[in-house]
Amino acid sequence: MSDVTIWHNPSCGTSRTTLAMIRAAGIEPRIVPYLQSRPDRETLRATIAAAGLTVREALRAKERLAAELGLKDPGVDEAALLEAMLAHPVLINRPFVIAPGGTRLCRPAERLREILPGA
Repeated sequence: MSDVTIWHNPSCGTSRTTLAMIRAAGIEPRIVPYLQSRPDRETLRATIAAAGLTVREALRAKERLAAELGLKDPGVDEAALLEAMLAHPVLINRPFVIAPGGTRLCRPAERLREILPGA
């Protein structure tokens, strides 16, 4: 099993680019199709924290659903944002990559180089 994991959405160009960069580095990562295999609360919370982000920073604010649910309002607390992301994983920004060098939201894809030298 690979020691690199990517939370992947194949319809996302940045996610596809990041996956290609991992593979170009000679690594076949563990691919988590997070839209179908939703993370649990603790995994999501821990992954966001490991990436050095707040829950708001991990929210895919460009997603239409974020506006529909009122999540762009700065008064919405992190617990509510986390609940929305768990209920609607499309609201989780992507791709998250977990590697021996750390965890990053690889947006842009070049952020992968911070945790995977040679990528």
